[in-house]
Amino acid sequence: MKKWLCAVFLISFSILSHAKDLPDFTDLVEKQGPAVVNVSITQTVSQEAAFPQIPNLPEGDPFFDFFRRFRPPQGSNPHEFESKSQGSGFIISADGYILTNAHVVDGADEVTVRLTDKREFRAKVIGKDRRTDVALIKIGATGLPKVVIGRPDLLKVGEWVAAIGSPFGFESSVTAGIVSAKGRSLPQENYVPFIQTDAAINPGNSGGPLFNLKGEVVGINSQIYSRTGGYMGLAFAIPIDVAMDVADQLRVHGKISRGWLGVMIQDVTRELAESFGLKKSEGALVAGVEKGSPAEKGGLKPSDVVLKFDGKAVSNAGELPRLVGSAKPGKPIEVQIWRKGASKDLTLTVGEAPTDNLVQQRQDKTERAVGRLGLGLNDLTEAQKKELRVAHGVVVVEVQMPAASSGIQRGDVITAINNQDVKSVAQFNQMLSGFKAGQNIALLLQRGERSLFIPLKIR
Repeated sequence: MKKWLCAVFLISFSILSHAKDLPDFTDLVEKQGPAVVNVSITQTVSQEAAFPQIPNLPEGDPFFDFFRRFRPPQGSNPHEFESKSQGSGFIISADGYILTNAHVVDGADEVTVRLTDKREFRAKVIGKDRRTDVALIKIGATGLPKVVIGRPDLLKVGEWVAAIGSPFGFESSVTAGIVSAKGRSLPQENYVPFIQTDAAINPGNSGGPLFNLKGEVVGINSQIYSRTGGYMGLAFAIPIDVAMDVADQLRVHGKISRGWLGVMIQDVTRELAESFGLKKSEGALVAGVEKGSPAEKGGLKPSDVVLKFDGKAVSNAGELPRLVGSAKPGKPIEVQIWRKGASKDLTLTVGEAPTDNLVQQRQDKTERAVGRLGLGLNDLTEAQKKELRVAHGVVVVEVQMPAASSGIQRGDVITAINNQDVKSVAQFNQMLSGFKAGQNIALLLQRGERSLFIPLKIR
């Protein structure tokens, strides 16, 4: 009996001892919580947008009758109604400037900010940047509580962090976890080295702050990876230094100015590294150079491997867009490349990146291809056709599942589907619409100097 009581005592003592080592977030929440706000959005949505066109289904399909019955009659006048959604944000200055996500306020007719003391204000959108998913809004108030800005570069993987926001509308909710990884690259998000965390993030947390144990904001909660739409332990935050740089530009200039080179790049695989004479699989391989671009003027050529940009090492293709984007347009930059078995130094004058409108147009063109095949595509310019020695085709700029499992790579040029020539993204999507889910197609690719067929199943 005495041995049993002794064991129980030792176990209880051990549990209490370890409990003391766990972080206490109460002081953080008490001091920083009042600077976190709820952001409510109202926008007018047309009935046409709410009820999309009936899919191309045969009349015998059981879903044909469902869409026919529950969608308004074709040709009827579309009605409009108000749609409301919520997100989070946090105050960065006592005079009412607030950071949130661009996707939270995108398309909003009215933005309302509610503080923890229940006061509500109509907010003005100062500006937003879709590429980093950062927006700056302002309310007409002074003497507001504000957050303390931290340094994401000092974050360590495994460090405790806390998120405050309004998941599913539950305001001022606090969740905690650790930093799971740093510098994460996500598909079609080339400008942000995301902080990955396992703190519980759900819809409504978007735009809210991620704190370190010192009570400093180190990131803006932006995205989750989920198969259910809810928390699955994978959340991603925009580093606060990236967000503050965007906010400063929006506040002063009302727009974002980014560096631009005008190149198509891809990762250097082990096989490519061996063929180029590189000791390691590192750098960004230049697959194409736009005519008249800063890259062409500076002497960059297809098959060059960018090893360093402005003195910073480029370990993979995903790092180069961030380095170029953060460079000031018009600034001469030293670039180290690998060409024909030897390193070479070039000086490039960085240009200014296209506007968000042009980027959105490109995304609109490739959306259907990404959805069904997991491919992001761009049209080829005449200069690219000449440099890549192809008469027609579309270039792969992003690869997701299921295409990723088939071996398709960024920089590949798709020249045909089932032996039918592909000449544009629009034509590619039109051809794709003629195939059913589950059907196999054969894509003819041009990769470097060789052509190859790759089978792919449409989902």
